Amino acid sequence: MRRTAYRALLCVGLLAVITPVRAESTPPAVLAENAVGAYEAGRLDEAARLFERAARAGNRLAQFNLAMMLYRKETTDAEPDAAWRWLRRAATAGLSQAQFNLALLYDHGNGVKKSLPTAAEWYRRAAEQGHTEAQISLASMYFVGQGVARDYAAAARWYLAAARSGHVGAQYIIGSMYEAGDGVAADVQQAAHWYLQAAQQGDIVAREKYQALNAQPEPAPTQ
Repeated sequence: MRRTAYRALLCVGLLAVITPVRAESTPPAVLAENAVGAYEAGRLDEAARLFERAARAGNRLAQFNLAMMLYRKETTDAEPDAAWRWLRRAATAGLSQAQFNLALLYDHGNGVKKSLPTAAEWYRRAAEQGHTEAQISLASMYFVGQGVARDYAAAARWYLAAARSGHVGAQYIIGSMYEAGDGVAADVQQAAHWYLQAAQQGDIVAREKYQALNAQPEPAPTQ
């Protein structure tokens, strides 16, 4: 993960340089934005301190950023599970990136007991907010039946959502599902459409699939 603090639209509109105000009256969003500035300037101790203050005040971006700093060992906490706790608070508060990251922990058993059903639930929450990688992960779980019952229709729905967001891999997969009729009604035109979308992003196999679907049959020999 790049060493860049996570920003979101909640930060839009804040001044690039913020005039210091009394600490106890500083809004959590301003604390979080100041923390981002400190982080990007390399002042990690200051960033962690400001993120924690904003996080304790309920700012979910600060909760996520503090969790990431803890996971990257850029700051410490006396509580051994502090990173997980802050990440979960941000995820519970509805931050899609936090939901996706929490799902990854349970998916791979990183620092927590591996639980595919729990991973699927957090992927779902992020996917429903339009998080493309979460949509791909959830679709794959439905496709192979890991953590959830195998459901090609559900897999197709989430692959299609990611494909519409421009994910080249999802475009190829949903193209193949339309071609084979897996989870969706077989539709050569839809298959060709999505193969073309992937091909235009450089997927060579998708280009070959598109060309094969659009190849003109050889005329029958005349008698």
